[in-house]
Amino acid sequence: MGENTHGQSLPVLACSAAEIVGAVMEQDCRVLLYGPPGIGKSTLTSQLAAALVDAGRTAWCLSADPGSPGFGVPGAVSLGKWESNAWQVLDFEALCTLDAGRFRLPLVSAVQRLAQIPDDGVMLLDGPGVVRGVAGSELLAALTEAAGIEKVLALVVPGKSLPLADELHALAPEVFIVNAAEEARRPGKKVRARQRTEQWDGYLDGSSPQQTDITIDITLDNNKVNLIGTPPPVKEGSAWIGRQLGFFQHNHTVAMGEVLRMENNTLTARLPNKALAFDTVCVRDALRTTEGVMETALPFTAEPLAYLPPCDVYVPGTQSGGPRVVGRVGVVDLNLVNGVFGDPLLHVRLRHQRRSLLFDLGMGGRLPARIVHQVTDVFISHAHMDHIGGFLWFLRSRIGLLPACRIFGPPGLADHIEGFIQSILWDRVAENGPRFEVIELHVDHTKRFLFQVGQSGREVFEETSIEDGVLLEEKEFRVRAVTLDHGTPVLAYAFEAAREINIRKDRLLARRLTPGPWLTRLKQQLMAGNKTALIQLPNNKEASVADLADDLVLIRPGKKLVYATDFADTTENRQRLIALARHAHTFFCEASFIEAEAKQASRTGHLTTRSCGEIATAAEVGRLLPFHFSRRYENNPQSLYEEIEESCARLVKPRTMKVFEVEEFLSEEEVQVLD
Repeated sequence: MGENTHGQSLPVLACSAAEIVGAVMEQDCRVLLYGPPGIGKSTLTSQLAAALVDAGRTAWCLSADPGSPGFGVPGAVSLGKWESNAWQVLDFEALCTLDAGRFRLPLVSAVQRLAQIPDDGVMLLDGPGVVRGVAGSELLAALTEAAGIEKVLALVVPGKSLPLADELHALAPEVFIVNAAEEARRPGKKVRARQRTEQWDGYLDGSSPQQTDITIDITLDNNKVNLIGTPPPVKEGSAWIGRQLGFFQHNHTVAMGEVLRMENNTLTARLPNKALAFDTVCVRDALRTTEGVMETALPFTAEPLAYLPPCDVYVPGTQSGGPRVVGRVGVVDLNLVNGVFGDPLLHVRLRHQRRSLLFDLGMGGRLPARIVHQVTDVFISHAHMDHIGGFLWFLRSRIGLLPACRIFGPPGLADHIEGFIQSILWDRVAENGPRFEVIELHVDHTKRFLFQVGQSGREVFEETSIEDGVLLEEKEFRVRAVTLDHGTPVLAYAFEAAREINIRKDRLLARRLTPGPWLTRLKQQLMAGNKTALIQLPNNKEASVADLADDLVLIRPGKKLVYATDFADTTENRQRLIALARHAHTFFCEASFIEAEAKQASRTGHLTTRSCGEIATAAEVGRLLPFHFSRRYENNPQSLYEEIEESCARLVKPRTMKVFEVEEFLSEEEVQVLD
């Protein structure tokens, strides 16, 4: 007999499927098969169905594990009937996720709808392997009620404890323990992924003569199609490619499909049939990766991010600057060097180039000299002390034979830089004096100056016109700026990484093409926009760039990082910044004062917490990282984050307001990478 912690016993069945049928299913009933992953639920379900049919009875099954279904469509709940020694799928409800625990409410709703179809025989519910924690407890009770379960077969490895034993005892249906077969094993992650991919491909190709590609307008103000679930940002086309879709008509699934392309608010999807009328499209987190396998998509803002303590030893009551934000945005790592309360200084490191960019120059003694030597560009918002006061430290660290460093900023920046340089006696630097190229933004053009430390004067270059505020553009990225008002011109910056071109390995395999230099040529022609160019393939055939790109290429737009601080809450400032930050992946924005001190914010030309959140929400950013808080809140940062959160759901805040507790920080290995 099996026992729970209170000594209650449950009947144990250690017998064949036919004997279980005779002992438990002598009459038509509804039976839940319950147990952890790899325990043998799907195998036993098929054995029970075969035994029932051999006895002249009818067997139904709801396959309710969307990530590893015993039969049917991955990412869905499928209803099958045992015929010809196999499950024949009669209906299914799309979930568009492989995660039964996270999306347990849609799972239960789908089971409830499908469970109404069988009106005779034995219905078996092959449950998901979520058997622990809140998710397991809620699923057990909800599935039992939704499917009208009358009996439960709980599979367990002999000698091991029964998961959620108390919850099982509390159920109204009869519960029986079934000892798992000795050979029951959970397949490895890669095997599970391959199996579900084969099932998904089988569904898409099942009606091959009818297979079709359709386009759908999913503009947010389009009333023809309802978009539900957890879709990625509409503007992030790369996040849509490979996503599993569910098509519904009057709340019933009519088909499922896979996104091929997403451009200009219109997606192209592949479906297994042409005849399709739908009023709703569901998108969650199931997708086909660039490796060609069905997996769970990472969130759009999945890169590492954490609040770390200051680099120096924190002593309560001292001005430490508070927690630093460290993290990753696409191709760059970032570090808010002086913390959310300290002088603004954002270090952005291009991971594969041994190259760094700085946004503002607050006191920078926390950055090592080796990093300063690799800085190629500095972007100054304005010349107030806390934003440029670190220039002397920066200047000293660059003495030697280093390339000229570009410094971008608002009008008058060259005078400030020259003032710093001229305040020092340079009689001993000889030819080793640092060189700085200063670029000032004047509305639609730039003025450029070159300074050589140790030499008097400046070299002045011709003015250069610019478009869309683009100050710097290279192959890997570009930086654009807009001018805001702080009582003095202030620049806000957007770092925009170039788009990434990835080759889908599964499509290469399907075409029986081997990788080689031809893929590099394909990427080059695609980046250059030469879609009609012909590419010589390894099989000695030719194909156009457009044809190959549609089938083989996954283009991911580069992620955008926006940095904005010290500006008044005016209509014009909001409009300009929202346009710059639109759909940014990561948004650093000042939030100097709480809402109760809005007059102080207005007097000094700064934002309140609510204004910061409203701007981020209007710009539809992926994640908001507020900073440049007034030090008056250093002992109570919680008030700041609480107010911002009221107006912005994308806020990223410390997991605990005790911002120096180690439990919320990254590992030392991750810190070394990001720091």
